[in-house]
Amino acid sequence: MMYVLLLVGFLLLIKGADYFVEGSSSIAKLLRVPTVVIGLTVVALGTSMPEMAVSVTAAMTGNNDIAVSNVLGSNLFNLLVVVGACGVVVALPVDKTILKRDFPFSIGVTLLLLGMCAFDLKVSRGEGMVLFGILIGYLLYIIRSALKHREPELEEAIRGIRRSPAVSSIFIVGGIGAIVIGGDLVVDNACRIAEAFGLSQTLIGLTIVAMGTSLPELVTSVVAAKKGENDMAMGNVVGSNIFNILSVLGLSAAIHPVKVSPVSLYDLAVLLASSAAVWLAAGKRQSVGRGVSVGMLLAYGVYGVYIAVR
Repeated sequence: MMYVLLLVGFLLLIKGADYFVEGSSSIAKLLRVPTVVIGLTVVALGTSMPEMAVSVTAAMTGNNDIAVSNVLGSNLFNLLVVVGACGVVVALPVDKTILKRDFPFSIGVTLLLLGMCAFDLKVSRGEGMVLFGILIGYLLYIIRSALKHREPELEEAIRGIRRSPAVSSIFIVGGIGAIVIGGDLVVDNACRIAEAFGLSQTLIGLTIVAMGTSLPELVTSVVAAKKGENDMAMGNVVGSNIFNILSVLGLSAAIHPVKVSPVSLYDLAVLLASSAAVWLAAGKRQSVGRGVSVGMLLAYGVYGVYIAVR
């Protein structure tokens, strides 16, 4: 029954995120917001909702290892597998704004988190509030920039939207509800399975929970890349990684101080090094080619073996 409930939880997470993104994207297009901004904000927030539900629930129930490892595992999965899968499907151009502003910002907040965790092996309530405050400032800056650069050519896209604002709002509310319920099911049953097999919560959080909650990012970005919406695909990944650290972990810590296991510092260092490597590789040609993408997928495979045997 634990496995059935875990599967039901993942299905609710994925479907809930799907409806949330669809409804939110429709409303965002009505505001004539550029695609890259939609990817960095609306879509990134929607696809990060599973991580939010899982980590906040985990923090409230005292399962702090899952709260931290879920964020780190999800960010690594987003960076190496989601971007790698998109790059294998089609060479993925990267917007200059993402390379100059958002990718370095993502690396910066990862470095900040590493500094917080290395100091006393925890993220305190105060530190969580700082992280969440940085997110608010970042969002305000992105929104202000977007409003200054509205795209008149999106009028044609608006005409293609069949769902009304009311229906889109229902999608958003229903999606959030499914995400919250699904997150609760995933946390409870993942912990039970971990205990039954004698596995650590850190391993479960870095693997099955992290991969499961990152499926919305994977599906959304790959579909966006296949449709030629490259800015949305890459913006979704970078934005999700920013949201995961500042919002998911920040809010979790603000609710309940989050303890960090020493081994998670190594995972943070791997995430930081991987982020820098992908940023440099993408910046060299302003795209992520198939060769680089295959290397990213292989790197994640090596990391998966490492966390399984350590």
